[in-house]
Amino acid sequence: MTSYQPLSFDRLSTYSLFERESKVTAEDFAAPPAPGLTVREWLKGLPNQLLGRDFPELIRRLADCHRHLRPIVVGLGAHVIKVGLNPVLIELMERGIVSALALNGAGIVHDTELAIAGRTSEDVEQVLGRGAFGAARETGEFINQAINRGHGLGLGIGAAVGQALVEGGFPHNRQSLLATAHRLKVPLTVHVAIGTDIIHLHPSANGAAIGAGSHLDFRLFCGVIADLEGGAYLNLGSAVLLPEVFLKALTVVRNLGHEVRRFTTANFDFIRHYRPLTNVVNRPTADGGKGYAITGHHELMIPLLAACLLDELAAG
Repeated sequence: MTSYQPLSFDRLSTYSLFERESKVTAEDFAAPPAPGLTVREWLKGLPNQLLGRDFPELIRRLADCHRHLRPIVVGLGAHVIKVGLNPVLIELMERGIVSALALNGAGIVHDTELAIAGRTSEDVEQVLGRGAFGAARETGEFINQAINRGHGLGLGIGAAVGQALVEGGFPHNRQSLLATAHRLKVPLTVHVAIGTDIIHLHPSANGAAIGAGSHLDFRLFCGVIADLEGGAYLNLGSAVLLPEVFLKALTVVRNLGHEVRRFTTANFDFIRHYRPLTNVVNRPTADGGKGYAITGHHELMIPLLAACLLDELAAG
C-alpha cells in the first residue's frame, strides 16, 4: 500500500499581482446610487461587468436599429400580457420603434379577453376539477368566429382578430396589442399549436381555418424576417414555440436568398431555457450578429428596457 506524504509548497512559482491580467478593475465598478437619478444616469452607472456591460450595449444597438430605420421585431409569450405589459409595448408601437409582433395562441386569448372585458387569466385550479377550464363562452366564440371569418377573407389570425376587435369597438381596445396593431398597420402574426389553446376546445373551433390562418401568418412572419438585416429580434418570454418559429423563418429566408446575417437578438425571461438560448441568442447570430440573454422578471425588465431605449433615443 502506497504511503502518501503532504507536499511542500516551498518552491511554488508565483508572480506579481500588478503584472497579472485581471478581469475586474476598480474602474469597472458601479457608481453609487443617488436620489433623483435619471434613467440614463442609472444605466451609465452600472458596473462594467456581465449584464451591467451587456444591457447598455443592447440598448445602444436597438437605438441604432431605430435611427437607421431597421426593424425591431418582438415575439412574446402570453405571460408578458398577463403581467400587465401591453401598455409598455403599445407605447413602443405608437412611437414606431416596434416594427412587428409575433404572438403564440395563448397571447391572443389573453389580449382579446383584456380588450373585451378588461380582465383575463382564470384560476385554473378552481375550475379544472369540474371540467370548466377554458370554457368562457365569449372568449371562444369571439376569437373562433374572427378566425373563421378571416379565413374566408384570406386573412391570417393576427389580422383577423385585430380587425374584429376594432370593428367591435370594445372598451379596452387601447390596451390591446391586436387592436393597436390593426389600427397602426403594424404586422402582428399568431403562431399556434392546435390543442394548446382554450379556444380549440370550443364547438366554434375550425381546425382548417386555424391551420390556414396560422400558416399564412408564418409566411408573413418570414416576410418580416427577410428584412431583418441590420435590425433586431427580441424574444420576450416564449420558451418553446416562438424560438422554433423564428429559427424556421430564418432558415426559409436564407434558403430563398435573403441576406440576413448581421442583426441583434435578445431573449428576456425569468429563467434560462434551452431553445431561446440556442435558437434566438446563439445559432442565428453566429455569422455576424450578436445575441444577448437577459434573465429577470418580465414586469421589471421589459419596462426597464423600454425606459432605457426611449432615454437613449431622446439623447440623440
